Amino acid sequence: MKKLIILTGLLTIATMVSAQTEVTMGVMRGKDYGVTYALPKTQIEIEIKANKFTYTPGEFSKYADRYLRLNKVSGDPEEYWELASVKVKPIGVPDKDNVYFVKMKDKTVAPLIELTEDGIIKSINVPIDKTSIPAQPVVPAQKRKINPRDFLTEEILMASSTAKMAELVAKEIYNIRESKNALVRGQADNMPKDGAQLKLMLDHLEEQEQAMTEMFSGIRNKEEKIYTIRLTPGKDMNNEVAFRFSKKLGVVANNDLAGEPVYITLKNLKTVQIPQDDGKKKVDGVAYNVPGKASITLKQGKDILFEDEVPITQFGTVEYLAPTLFNKNSTIKVTFNPITGGLVKVDREDNK
Repeated sequence: MKKLIILTGLLTIATMVSAQTEVTMGVMRGKDYGVTYALPKTQIEIEIKANKFTYTPGEFSKYADRYLRLNKVSGDPEEYWELASVKVKPIGVPDKDNVYFVKMKDKTVAPLIELTEDGIIKSINVPIDKTSIPAQPVVPAQKRKINPRDFLTEEILMASSTAKMAELVAKEIYNIRESKNALVRGQADNMPKDGAQLKLMLDHLEEQEQAMTEMFSGIRNKEEKIYTIRLTPGKDMNNEVAFRFSKKLGVVANNDLAGEPVYITLKNLKTVQIPQDDGKKKVDGVAYNVPGKASITLKQGKDILFEDEVPITQFGTVEYLAPTLFNKNSTIKVTFNPITGGLVKVDREDNK
């Protein structure tokens, strides 16, 4: 959700000939009218997708090769994890050390200031974006798990031993396959009247066959999980542990030795010349970030999981839009990047 602030009549971010906008760091002071906004600082968000696989052996797993010629079917349950993907992106969070208050002056034009829900400045005098929020995707209802015993005949259930029961279930599976083949070839005794009915019958037989086959082959399930880790860079990082991954446990904390470490290397590319700090921070105009850049690499053993360059505000500097840009003769439209706080676009419209 975006914050849209319209300050009518009394307030402006512009200056007139005799009334300049005063910008100070901090919060609203006393009875002064104005807008408090923050510049963002960068956090590195690491999104990890991992898949959890579970195997539950079937009731007749030890007879799978004998009756269905299914090789290498295990009779032991199994659970393991696989790392599917790793994505890295910068995100902007309010920087408590870069909070500004724009004091407005009387007898000036009302501006439109757009902030994010976190109070980060997004735009000045830019028309409100009326793009509708996309509808939430409809999640399909989970399919009911079929119990294969619902398809077992009285003869199978009354079998004297597990081996005999497995033999009879296997014969039932072969009978289902023969029925499917007869339907497909048009040789069944009771052929359906149309294609829709044929599909319905084939689907039902397929459902039975799969459920009964799983009594031999077992059931394998895959569950995807997403983990999010955020780091706030302040300096270079050289092969520091970002997180650990275990084939038995999945993603674990970076101090959990049960997992194999995934290392992060972050290097300031020094793309922005940082001015010397004389102890007196000049505040003049509307502040914005000039972000620097960093190279980021994530490695697991010899495998590179991610490698790219991303903007980092902490490796840049803060600049200011001159107050003289904002005057009664024109309207300045400014768009900021809410992730980096950098300038995206500055437009001028002459006031007639």
